[in-house]
Amino acid sequence: MELLQSLQATPEHTQQELALQLALAPPLRMIKGHATPEMEGVYTQAYELAQQLGDHQQKFLALMGLERFYINGSRLQKAHELSEQCLTLAQGIQEIELLQEAYQMLGSTSFWQGELVTARRYLEQGIALCDAQQGYSRTFSSGIDPGVVCLTVMASTLWLLGYPDRAMIRIREALALAQELWHAYSLAFALNYATTLRIWRQEVQLAKERAEAVMTLANEHGFIHALSVGMITRGWAVAKQGMVAEGIRQLHEGLAAERDTGTELAMSHYLSLLAEAYRLEGQVDAGLHTVAEALVHMDNTNERRLEAELHRLKGECLLAQTGKWCKAREAEKCFRQALDVARRQEAKSLELRAAMSLACLWQQQSKRAEAHELLAPVYGWFTEGFDTADLQEAKALLEELA
Repeated sequence: MELLQSLQATPEHTQQELALQLALAPPLRMIKGHATPEMEGVYTQAYELAQQLGDHQQKFLALMGLERFYINGSRLQKAHELSEQCLTLAQGIQEIELLQEAYQMLGSTSFWQGELVTARRYLEQGIALCDAQQGYSRTFSSGIDPGVVCLTVMASTLWLLGYPDRAMIRIREALALAQELWHAYSLAFALNYATTLRIWRQEVQLAKERAEAVMTLANEHGFIHALSVGMITRGWAVAKQGMVAEGIRQLHEGLAAERDTGTELAMSHYLSLLAEAYRLEGQVDAGLHTVAEALVHMDNTNERRLEAELHRLKGECLLAQTGKWCKAREAEKCFRQALDVARRQEAKSLELRAAMSLACLWQQQSKRAEAHELLAPVYGWFTEGFDTADLQEAKALLEELA
């Protein structure tokens, strides 16, 4: 690129610079982080060059890169707008891989904003295109396979919507596809989502193993973002296994590394893991402070996929405080708010957790009939996942309340 600047400006040189900018961006993102300011500069320059050349395909790739920059900075509304522009461009070009990328982007932004039903619809369209291009030679122009992204985000979406078994099917497909393609960054991406799914399923040892696999792969290839996420999730698992102080230390170390990359996406989730660890340690005030930080992040970024869980966790921390019965009314308000959000988002897994928390509180207040009436229809909605911890706990609680 330095050499090109010393040559006379020609359309050919503009095309060469554009190709180099687009080639530079994916490895830059992998080793410096998704939201490093350099990323915005590279993709903005690429977009301007593509406009000069009137190259719609290259314009799409530049917009896609900017969308990745904004979504990882948790500027979700801007990311969603760019995703819509990409879909319009892809529909005009009618190239299957670009359409898949566009559906993946819209599905991902909808997922992070808590619009789960919409996210599922877009992701299904992206997965259908992945199935339609078996044997297609992907260019990995974005640095990651779009089929892997669609499958991993779909897995998380399905879990939130209340389909734990189907979520596991999709994450296994994502891992298999990444391994089949032998694309390390796509595999690290899928492993991080697989770790989160194990966390949500409360499968602590499996979550720890997945996190350690991410860290090994990230260290081997210099994937700074994947490494920091692996540190965070491993810290949660260590805390859950009884080494709480060490787990909290690892959580803080991972959070600091993640913030150094400029990445804000999923920060509310990572903070919720830290708050849970604080609660296990008996540092309830620190847990409440961390939940409050997560809620502020959510309001500032509109990252609402775990909004219900944050309100529920706040209620649990309030009940864990000394003199908890003074906090019961405030905790009940949190649990009701969690229920309202989960129902609005159709997040059945989070609705079940909120209903269990409120039912347990009512049970302690001798409101057994009300607790059973609340929890029974939520549990009765589920048609799968009966071996998971949440559903087993709900069943046991219903038997106590009956």
